[in-house]
Amino acid sequence: MELLANLSLEPWQIGLIVVAGIAAGAINAVVGSGTLITFPALVAFGVPPVVSTMSNAVGLIPGNIASSFGYREELRGQWRRILGFVPASLLGSLTGAYLLLHLPEDAFETIVPVLLVVALVMVVGQPYLSRYLKNRSLRRAEAAGIEHRAASAGDRLSTGRYIAVLVVVFLTAIYGGYFAAAQGIILIALLGLLLPDDLQRLNGLKNVLVLVVNTVSASTYIIVGHDRINWIAVICIAVGSLIGGYFGARVGRKFSPVLLRTVIVILGLVAIWRIVTL
Repeated sequence: MELLANLSLEPWQIGLIVVAGIAAGAINAVVGSGTLITFPALVAFGVPPVVSTMSNAVGLIPGNIASSFGYREELRGQWRRILGFVPASLLGSLTGAYLLLHLPEDAFETIVPVLLVVALVMVVGQPYLSRYLKNRSLRRAEAAGIEHRAASAGDRLSTGRYIAVLVVVFLTAIYGGYFAAAQGIILIALLGLLLPDDLQRLNGLKNVLVLVVNTVSASTYIIVGHDRINWIAVICIAVGSLIGGYFGARVGRKFSPVLLRTVIVILGLVAIWRIVTL
């Protein structure tokens, strides 16, 4: 496995992985499916799926930090709520990372195509879901006769709803610790259904929780499975995602959503084909 993890990459492949990292960092900041750019790229260049997942998780951390920082305005007033959800993200991420490290690689290669299909469906359906969540948010605000404020909305949740959010965050973190693709889309979709708040503020919350999940899982991979990480790929993705995460949070909303989703779907299909033909 160590030989596979340290699989050499050609200069042109390194350049393309950096570009993929930039795109992934930007997409993660705005939508949350950047893994569907970098993971297929690594698999297409011959990096084994499990090694790709672990290397990708480590490499995307700088981008996650940059995108969370870029949404600092939307995070104001949410830190008490965030601290309440972080333990669920942490425990879920550890669970997902444990499953990745201990389940047979054959199981991963069987499960991942299914997860990719689910992720791609979420990517395609994201604009429709976003419109629904936005309209739902506006209706809530009008019904209450107030505008959403930068206040700790989590404090106003009923006990049942708060527990439901914790369960959602925990289960999404397990998925993120195991695979991560479209984790952000799944999380913001579920948060939008459960939390009465503005969609952009929820996006900021999503970025922080995804950062927690990826940091915990990446740290676990480094400590337990460092010999199964392609460090060349990690550096390429880290450099790219840092650039993409920062600028994506600032100007990413100007990108063409149709173009982004088209690229993601194409690369996702390539990854599925590559995995099933290994």
